[in-house]
Amino acid sequence: MEKRQPPPEINESKLLEVLASLNQISDAINHIGPGDANNSGVSLQLIVESAIRVVPGSSAVIYTYDQDTGRFEAESRVSAQAEGHALSKNPEYLDDAPRPGGIGIRTIERRRRTLSYEEHDLDVHPFHAALGVNAVGCFPLIVAEQAVGILYIYLYEKREFTKIEQLMLDNFVNQAAMAIFHARHIAGIKRNLAQKENELNRLRHAGMLISSRLRLEETLESILEFALELTNAQYGIFRLLDKSGDFLVTRAVSSVHLERPLVEMLPVNGASVMAHVARTRQPLLIRDLRDKQWSEIYYPLDSKLEMRSELCVPLINASGRLEGVLNLESPKVSGFTEDDSHMLQSLATHAITAIQEVRLLDALQEAAQLLISQPSLKVLDQLCLMANDLLNSSSSGIWLNNEQGQLQLASSDGVLHGDEINSPNLFILPLHAGEDAKALGMFGVFYADTGAREARSAKSEWDNKVLACLANYAVLAVQNESRQQALRKSQEQHWTAETFAAVGDISANLLHNMNNKVGIIPVRVQGIQDKYSKVLESDAYLNKSLSEIERSAMEAMQIVQENLSHLRPIRMENVRIATCVADAIRGVQILPSLQIIVEELDALPMVKASGQSLTFVFKNLIENANAAMNGNGSVTIRGHAGVDWVEVSVIDNGPGISPELHNQIFELNFSGRAGVQPGKLGFGLWWVKTLMTRLGGSVVVESDGQHGAKFILRLPRVENQL
Repeated sequence: MEKRQPPPEINESKLLEVLASLNQISDAINHIGPGDANNSGVSLQLIVESAIRVVPGSSAVIYTYDQDTGRFEAESRVSAQAEGHALSKNPEYLDDAPRPGGIGIRTIERRRRTLSYEEHDLDVHPFHAALGVNAVGCFPLIVAEQAVGILYIYLYEKREFTKIEQLMLDNFVNQAAMAIFHARHIAGIKRNLAQKENELNRLRHAGMLISSRLRLEETLESILEFALELTNAQYGIFRLLDKSGDFLVTRAVSSVHLERPLVEMLPVNGASVMAHVARTRQPLLIRDLRDKQWSEIYYPLDSKLEMRSELCVPLINASGRLEGVLNLESPKVSGFTEDDSHMLQSLATHAITAIQEVRLLDALQEAAQLLISQPSLKVLDQLCLMANDLLNSSSSGIWLNNEQGQLQLASSDGVLHGDEINSPNLFILPLHAGEDAKALGMFGVFYADTGAREARSAKSEWDNKVLACLANYAVLAVQNESRQQALRKSQEQHWTAETFAAVGDISANLLHNMNNKVGIIPVRVQGIQDKYSKVLESDAYLNKSLSEIERSAMEAMQIVQENLSHLRPIRMENVRIATCVADAIRGVQILPSLQIIVEELDALPMVKASGQSLTFVFKNLIENANAAMNGNGSVTIRGHAGVDWVEVSVIDNGPGISPELHNQIFELNFSGRAGVQPGKLGFGLWWVKTLMTRLGGSVVVESDGQHGAKFILRLPRVENQL
């Protein structure tokens, strides 16, 4: 065996030089920043240069290693040559890349240094052997059990590495490993940041494109296209929850090979991945669908398509309601990462926003149509239904202010009572008709589950937005009803005024002709009585008949004048209700068995009306009640003062009026429940309603048809009374 030379000695100055090199290398490593993330060459160059100083007469080479691919990175080569052994700088002549079965691979596999003179089955790389290398030491660069590279030390002399050289090289190895690891870590961070920035830009771009879509299906399809592009998935589907909450219905599909799934509807309680996510309301990343726990519930999209991984996220809106599920699938095992899951959840947020806005827009369009076609109560009822649907509330209600300024429940969906307006579970907004106008009432939604309400924040922006929109429509409905009533009343008063203007002319002409024709009868009778007095004295029958003719003619003239007087223009004045009621009671003929009770009339404010017409109204109502009860019973006349109105109720305890007749009794051709009264023209309650309309008031009836009737009269009160 050839005798090896003794190793050179390392003196104190050499050690100090090595320590200085180590400090310099450490400083270079610490200064590797984001700008140098892809280049750790400065540190590695210092390491190989220091290594050949530690081992005199040697050369050093470092290659980085990719543990994921199991290969050395040839382009990463860093080297330092001993004096007199310089190599060509042309890369074409640097052919010392680690061999597949060489010392470098063995060292990586062992995770410890390898010395060529200790391995009898290994030889020096031919490239370096041709340069006169006699021995090589190979040191693995390892950080956290991860191999990141390898350091080769080539000896030209025929000797072994000394213990001190090996110890020094171990320090350089650690430094080299840290330099590579640190650089890679920084590079990885930089790549991740660039990737995140790219994803954010694409998400922002996606958001702008999504917001420009008008139809929900178009929006969902756009989201799926972005999801497939960003994750390299081959299939994506949106299934939204139907109104029953029992099925997930396909609303959008995007795929490389599949147009539509085999099944359009999946039961929420069924065995499928999407149903599982809908029930748990948690995102799910399945790396291999063949795993037992998933293979049992996986529902294949198509028998011809084999999917191996799946990513699924629930769509939960701001009100806490499940809207549906977004699902992606890939034919690759582990086709999705956690980053893909986070990205898909971001896209799901866009989908939820689009779904909510489309549902709100549909609801507002429906409300707008109801406003122009339905009465206010129907509109308010529908708005309550919409509030529950959009906000996932258990019930909702609309309270309106009455004339006394008290809140009364006007409409609700669910079991709500007036006292629940102060419940902590009720989220309410006032119904403002304008910035300075007094609130018309309140719109509130009731959440039965306080914990769920608090979990998504007491008053979310979405709840405020939705309820504010619906409250505006409620205000429009109330205002529209008020305006419609005012318009109808104005039209009715106008039509009544025009009718009575025409009828007044007719009545005046009729009264004139009747005066001419009927008025001559008493004159003729008196002439006969004067001329034939002796004959009449001897004929009692003839005398009595002439007297009866005269009396009947006079009464007929009086009746016509009394009734036709209501057709003439009404002179409005300040009238006291109590006075008109007293005049009416004195003017009716009733039996002693009928009791008339008057309550709270003297304190009523004066009203704008015609005393004669108002007296006639009360007389008619009292006479009708008397006839309905056959003179046996009681009639109560009670007053109540509001802010703008005076209300008088005429209540009897008779048989009542059937609800289906409540409108008919005020018609001109309705004969009435008691028939035509003697000495009257027979217009009945038509006169009452007509006169109340002409006076600027109204009359309605309340009765269940069994327990009496209540007529409610409303008249405008005189303003600024002292």
